[in-house]
Amino acid sequence: MNFQNTREFAKQLDAQDKLAKYRDEFIFPHVNGKQVIYFTGNSLGLQPKRTKAYVDEVMNDWANLAVEGHFYADKPWWDYHERFSKPLSKLVGALPSEVTVMNTLTVNLHLLMVSFYRPTAKRYKILCEEKAFPSDQYMIQSQVKFHGYDPADAIVEIKRRPGEHNIRLEDVLSKIKEVGDELALLLIGGVNYYTGQVFDMETITKAGQEAGAYVGWDLAHAAGNIHLELHNWNVDFAAWCSYKYMNSGPGNASGAFVHEMHHNDTDLPRFAGWWGHNKGRRFLMEPNFDPVRGADGWQVSNLPVISLAPYLASVEMFDEVGMPALIEKRDRITAYLEYILHEIDREVNGHFEIITPSEPKERACQLSVFLHGEGRQLFDYLMKEGVIVDWREPNVIRLAPVPLYCSFEDMYEFGQVLKAGILSHKK
Repeated sequence: MNFQNTREFAKQLDAQDKLAKYRDEFIFPHVNGKQVIYFTGNSLGLQPKRTKAYVDEVMNDWANLAVEGHFYADKPWWDYHERFSKPLSKLVGALPSEVTVMNTLTVNLHLLMVSFYRPTAKRYKILCEEKAFPSDQYMIQSQVKFHGYDPADAIVEIKRRPGEHNIRLEDVLSKIKEVGDELALLLIGGVNYYTGQVFDMETITKAGQEAGAYVGWDLAHAAGNIHLELHNWNVDFAAWCSYKYMNSGPGNASGAFVHEMHHNDTDLPRFAGWWGHNKGRRFLMEPNFDPVRGADGWQVSNLPVISLAPYLASVEMFDEVGMPALIEKRDRITAYLEYILHEIDREVNGHFEIITPSEPKERACQLSVFLHGEGRQLFDYLMKEGVIVDWREPNVIRLAPVPLYCSFEDMYEFGQVLKAGILSHKK
């Protein structure tokens, strides 16, 4: 499509947008009395208007039923998580039995590593990407230390080539072969939080497993954002947060995936808890743990139902829309944003550098822009003008045009604000 940097053209794209009506399903903050342009759904999604009804339902059941809400609420609390199984499995390409919701992201990754990081004297190394999200770095460091290894030896990073912003697939595969039979676990973010690069999870998973390692994925920036086929790709395990693209609220519950090939492996260690015990026998209070055969068998604690309610509201919205429709708009609006950035760069004689891959299959709903010649001053200007963007050191802004609530006119308007900000600083 031949884009145009005009408000009229942007409005034409909005008129053709099949998902435009969902914009009204969300609550936007205001700056100086004006609705913001919101580009930080890759950090915290906007609140869906329908969320309040889901939370109020739980609060009312708690008020009116107290403990009996576990069994007699309209959505009984004791199996509340089971309502996620079908819609969430479609979002991540899994069987319903392979997904569950529990805890938070890093907690779930730690719990899953109990099962899938089982180092031996020879096979003990973990492969991850350079500049992974800090919580992943801290988690992996603490895990190898817990098992008595030196992180400098046990953690192997796949690095970017000098002068490049993204990691090449061939370098990932080469590093897997290089580590070889010392590799115990490969754990990478499916979408890099800093650059927005999408990894070829199918190819990498296959290579890691052929090397004899388990393969897991942190899908914090992938779930609800990209096409996933965790079951068909034979991924061993994965976890994701729900508060970014899935709009469930700050710090909210995490999703987890365990492939069905592991469900009946009773030799696979795990940290057990009451809620992972055989559902039909849970209230017999038996002394020995008999896990649910499925991802629910990795649950530990009673369900945080008040936290799950906003997540359920969002998951059901995603089920209405479907990932194919979201991805179609995602690709178009991201391409339009890319065009706008290049147009403004040309008009102001600037030198922005988009460090997110230009190849559509290697990116999703994020463009990371290196502000050569600009800096924090421009970021502050955008924020004051009601354009909510994300700053990452040393000099990058991240822009996520989330398809559920961002419009094409937002992209045009952002370009005008960006242009005004740069010109004002050059005076």
